[in-house]
Amino acid sequence: MAIPKMGVVVLDCPDTRRLAEFYAQLLGWKVDPESDSSWTEVLDEDGRRRLAFQQAPGFVPPQWPSEEHSQQFHLDLDVPPSRIEEAEQEALALGARLLQDDGDGARDFRVYLDPAGHPFCLCLVDR
Repeated sequence: MAIPKMGVVVLDCPDTRRLAEFYAQLLGWKVDPESDSSWTEVLDEDGRRRLAFQQAPGFVPPQWPSEEHSQQFHLDLDVPPSRIEEAEQEALALGARLLQDDGDGARDFRVYLDPAGHPFCLCLVDR
């Protein structure tokens, strides 16, 4: 049995509160009130899953796709096919930018940038 357990995924960014609010609203989670501007966390409804944002004053956002400024990391967020349009509109309204659509249904994902420039995907998953 493995000793380490997955703790938290951390994204560097210039404004932790702004990015935490984006993901909290997108995922229906809440910003941890004990967070500060150098480290802000969002928690799921049970408080078990966390996503954290660490202040990085010299942050340079990744570029997708790019060999010079590779993404190094991205989030795949599952969405029921019947709600993909609704999820996309919500993401865009919260400040995401569409990078690559699904090619008129040829792919089962769409690629976006969050407000700090990290790529993430809305992935079609039947539930």
